[in-house]
Amino acid sequence: MSVLVIGDGLLGSEIVKQTSWDFISRKKDGIDFTKIDSYINLISNYDTIINCVAFTQTYSEDKKSNREINFESVVNLSDHCVNTNKKLIHISTDYVYKNSKDNACEDDLPLISENWYTYYKLLADEYILLKNNNFLICRCSFKPNPFPHEKSWIDHVGNFDYVNVISDLIIKLINKNAKGLFNVGTDLKSIYELSKQTKPDVIPILKPSKAPSNVTMCTDKLNNFLNNKTNNAN
Repeated sequence: MSVLVIGDGLLGSEIVKQTSWDFISRKKDGIDFTKIDSYINLISNYDTIINCVAFTQTYSEDKKSNREINFESVVNLSDHCVNTNKKLIHISTDYVYKNSKDNACEDDLPLISENWYTYYKLLADEYILLKNNNFLICRCSFKPNPFPHEKSWIDHVGNFDYVNVISDLIIKLINKNAKGLFNVGTDLKSIYELSKQTKPDVIPILKPSKAPSNVTMCTDKLNNFLNNKTNNAN
């Protein structure tokens, strides 16, 4: 397996740090993720491509950037991977479950939330599920380690964890040749509970009204797969 990471943000950098896999990025290689011709030659010698690029301004009203980066560019990469027999690893988000049921499983129907970020991330997931048969989608959320902020929300609950922990789980899935859609996370907790692990003096506050209170996911499929209790499944 020859693996290439696209992107050197928080998650991409951590995955590369833990694995020493090759990576390309806008900063290092001058690629433009919205223009696949700018990097298509750089991925030709790899059979597994990890997409860690996203427009991550969750509540931005910039519809164009969300559409181009979080959907259209993913469509182009997915199509290229299909045509060249490459496996696509795509990083999605737990925010697709906002307004859905508590502890949502992969087969539960996500509901579109009130922002372009979630809308186009979900569309990209569904396109890959429809058009690709050699992929791994990881729905997750990750935070910098140590927690960098002075204040932390007490009423935002999910399966998020620090980026090194989530990266380790994604790497394990890749190395075990997982395929399909996986919720990737750890035990339920609030952002405040997580932040206190690395910043004991963090100040508890309430979240803004636009942020969801609950993005919990069922992680049974992940845990069973990593513990060899079930085979991978789409």
